[in-house]
Amino acid sequence: MTIIKLKNISKKFKERVVLNNLSIEISKGDMICIMGRSGAGKSTLLNILGLLDTADSGVYEYNNKEIDSGNESLKAKLRRDKIGFVVQTYALINQKKVFDNIALPLYFKRKNKREIKQLVESISRKIGIFELLNKYPYELSGGECQRVAIARALIREPDIILADEPTGALDEETEKEILTLFEKLNKQGVAILIVTHNQMIADVCKTVYLMSEGKIAQLK
Repeated sequence: MTIIKLKNISKKFKERVVLNNLSIEISKGDMICIMGRSGAGKSTLLNILGLLDTADSGVYEYNNKEIDSGNESLKAKLRRDKIGFVVQTYALINQKKVFDNIALPLYFKRKNKREIKQLVESISRKIGIFELLNKYPYELSGGECQRVAIARALIREPDIILADEPTGALDEETEKEILTLFEKLNKQGVAILIVTHNQMIADVCKTVYLMSEGKIAQLK
């Protein structure tokens, strides 16, 4: 089942072409890596896939339905309910406990307290961080923070996770643990797309693209 399909996407910043007539398709069960040098357009592509940015031209389809770039309410709903984001900097709120950081998407969905508690405890056990729920992010290691960020992305049960250099700030051993977690989640049916410079990540992904001059070429 196709989740996201981009057709002939182009994007410019001032006079610089960042994405050049690019097409890509992401389906359920995919684990995709996109590699490329800095400035190749990887983050721009990720932002367009995640509906955080809009292409200048081309077609964006979600579940085989074209998404109008001007339909902000629909885009916000898809970001909230269907697309999980994981970034290198974790994007956690230091003043909030791990429980509240994970539960944040559920507060926006106005879930009741009992349901939130059940969902947070369930996902935290699945990710292996149940014992951290009453701690603050500044008390955690980098690997633990990234697990919290992944739990927050997963708690809404998204169709796809978009990850931007998710292991860039981690040591090699912790990186292996996070990659093992991504592989486990992928086997459970979550589509995952990772933007990275890291060959280790490319090695564990099923499909690898190289991005250069606004275009992508499949390497694996």
